[in-house]
Formats: sequence, structure tokens, C-alpha cells
Amino acid sequence: MSLTPDTILKQSLELFSPPLVYTRLNALLSEANPSANDIGHIINTDPALTARLLRVVNSSYYGFPSQIDTTSRAVAIVGIKELTQIVLATSVIGTFPGLPSDLMAIDDFWRHSLACAITANLLAKANNHREPEQLFIAGLLQNIGSLVLYQSVPELAKEAITNALFGQQTLYEAEQALLGFDHSEMGAVLAEKWQLPPVLINTIRYHHRPMAAKHFSREVAIVHIADILVSGAAIFGHAGDRYVAKLSPDAWQQLNIDITQCPMILQQVSDKIDDLLSALITA
Repeated sequence: MSLTPDTILKQSLELFSPPLVYTRLNALLSEANPSANDIGHIINTDPALTARLLRVVNSSYYGFPSQIDTTSRAVAIVGIKELTQIVLATSVIGTFPGLPSDLMAIDDFWRHSLACAITANLLAKANNHREPEQLFIAGLLQNIGSLVLYQSVPELAKEAITNALFGQQTLYEAEQALLGFDHSEMGAVLAEKWQLPPVLINTIRYHHRPMAAKHFSREVAIVHIADILVSGAAIFGHAGDRYVAKLSPDAWQQLNIDITQCPMILQQVSDKIDDLLSALITA
């Protein structure tokens, strides 16, 4: 049997099952107009997720003046859409608690991913995007395919990392040469299996080659640029890639970013990331 994203997922069905609370929450939202208590009840079925979610909404990232101590109050204050994104983020992080120690540190991976998430959110706000919280989760999940590869085929993943390092190429190029696909495609197929929104499937699949995206090109461009900025800063961990991919001039032009804003954006990321990272990855 040839190795493809589909065969990898079929061999690891239990390991990469859809986030249950997020799935139930989406089903509730699609069928009814639920109350804050209804939503809180679903979230509360997972105590670990509930604790992590409350830490996130009480972190300095949100900066609310008073303590939020129940999920129903979190719904009322944060809003249903944004809280659903937080549920997805906390669920995914709980799904991938660790990595083989000889590949990379999970804290480095999530630090990089979270920095991309915050940067994408800030870029979305700067571009007057209607749903900047959606870009937060897009930035967070862009490299989720790497986690699948690291856990499912660790020896091949390690070989790709080594080939990229010594071949002075990006990780996705090394993966393509070794596997015939890369972590972007792996992550997009997982997102499809989980029935995540099309915008997330596209940002995951095309964040390294934004001009190939036929849909959600603006969102893909935001995630692409967020990844380049964070990787270039070299202070926010990494996802296995030691070389910064080339910036797409077309993606940059599409967003019309003032380059003088970039240091300020990265400073905001630096200011916010530690407290939020602690809230998300603490068991």
C-alpha cells in the first residue's frame, strides 16, 4: 500500500478522531439557537477542556477586567463564534499532547503555531477582516499535518527534517521529495475528515503556496505572511522547519501591508504569547 495522507489517517483512526466537543457544539449551533447554558453544558462534559478554555479567556490575551468562572459566562462575554474557535484550539492541542523526543519539543511547536495564530489575527484586524478570530485558528492549525506525520511515521518525518536541514531547503520541499506530499496536504486531509470549515482547509493546504488557492485567497495570504514573519523572527520556536520559506510577493501585495507595521505586530505577539501559551498547553 502506497503512503498517502488518506492511508496514514486510516491506519490511525483512533489517534486522530475529530474533536468531540467541537463536533457536538457545531451540531448544536447548526440546528438551533442555543442559550449560553446549552453551550456551556456541552463544553462542561470535558473537564480538562473546560479548565483550559477558562484559563484562555482569563489570560492577558483577552484582558477582561473581571474573572470569568463559568463556561456560560464565557459564552456571554466572548461570544459564540469566538468561543467555538477557542474550543477547537483547546481540543486540538489536547489531541496532540506530545511528540517523539528525538524529533522536536512539543512546546517549540505550539509556541511557533500560537505566534502564527496571534500574528494572523493581528494582520486580519489590520486588513479589516470580518472574522479575525477565524484567522487565529487558521494560523494555529496551519502545521497540524506535521503533528500527524511526527506521530504516525516518525522515522520518515525525522528523515525529512534531516534532509531539509542538510539540503538547505524548506521542510515542505523535503517532504514532497521523500513522501510525494507534504504536511500542508496531510493537514488539509485531516481537516476535511474532521469536517472543519472550508476556509481552514484552504489555509492549511495552501499556506506555503498561496497563489495556488482558488478560494479564500485573502485568508490564505494572511496565514502565509504570518508564517513568514514568525519564522523570520526566529524567537518563537519552530515546527520542524529551520529555513524560512520565500515570501509570495503577490500575497504581500494582496494585503497591502505597510512593512513598517511588522516590528510592531511582532512586538505585540511577544507581549501576548507567554500567558496564552501557558493557558493552552498546561494540562
